[in-house]
Amino acid sequence: MASSALNQKSNFHARSNSLPSRPHPLVTQIEEHLCRLKSNESASSSMTRNLSGLRDLYELIDSLLQLPVTQKSLAQQCNDKQVNELLNGSLKLLDVCGVAKDALFQAKEDTKNLQSILRRRRGDGVGFTNEAKEYLASRQKAKKLINKSLKACKSAFAQLENDGEATFSMLREVEGAAFRVFQCLFSYISGTKMESKSTKWSLVSKLMSSKRVTCEGEATETNEFERVDAVLCTLIDNKTRKSGKISSDGAQIELQKLESSIQDFEDGVECLQRLLIKTRVSVLNILSR
Repeated sequence: MASSALNQKSNFHARSNSLPSRPHPLVTQIEEHLCRLKSNESASSSMTRNLSGLRDLYELIDSLLQLPVTQKSLAQQCNDKQVNELLNGSLKLLDVCGVAKDALFQAKEDTKNLQSILRRRRGDGVGFTNEAKEYLASRQKAKKLINKSLKACKSAFAQLENDGEATFSMLREVEGAAFRVFQCLFSYISGTKMESKSTKWSLVSKLMSSKRVTCEGEATETNEFERVDAVLCTLIDNKTRKSGKISSDGAQIELQKLESSIQDFEDGVECLQRLLIKTRVSVLNILSR
């Protein structure tokens, strides 16, 4: 999205005669939050911080949409094409949000099930091995659904025009920022690709060092999804399990950490979904007057 409005400095107040020459404090705050989100992405900040930042941004948008000057600007100056783009973008975001909720819910259920099996069997027996394989298969299924969802939505945010009415351009830029955060969340959930048996221990060693190199070439912390994937791949291999390099206790600890993170993400996505719906309803109400 090299040409995306996300990569350009916002000048919303300069592009509309409907807004006062001096930008409303809310506009300034929104611009600052957009810049902060962009900085967080490039700095590989925590996923929880990105979700929290996006939530704060949409709360500001909600306040801005309550201003009479904003409502007048949207109602009078947006053409049909702009309205369709804005509403289509909000609908796509809700679709992506739903996929994220489903993926997190399934991951949490699978994680709880594995923890229960581990407590009963202490990592031994065919039962746990089968459950671990099912967990990894479920992860692969989730990745496919995530990739399908992103592919279906990318076109809606690939080219965000920055020459429309000021309020419209700002709302479209916020939608683009939201899509980028969900992309980061999906990347976080997907983790690394599964390796062949011959490289399982190498993968575990790399992940357990808590560092990896991203596609941008930056060293980042490995996340909980990646570490659980790696540990389970190793535990499935009987030879490695017998060597004691990775214990069932270690797997239990990683699963507990993952469950805690998933809960935080679920809370963040649930809050975002409510805000996305609220924003869409507000825009629809303004445009229908």
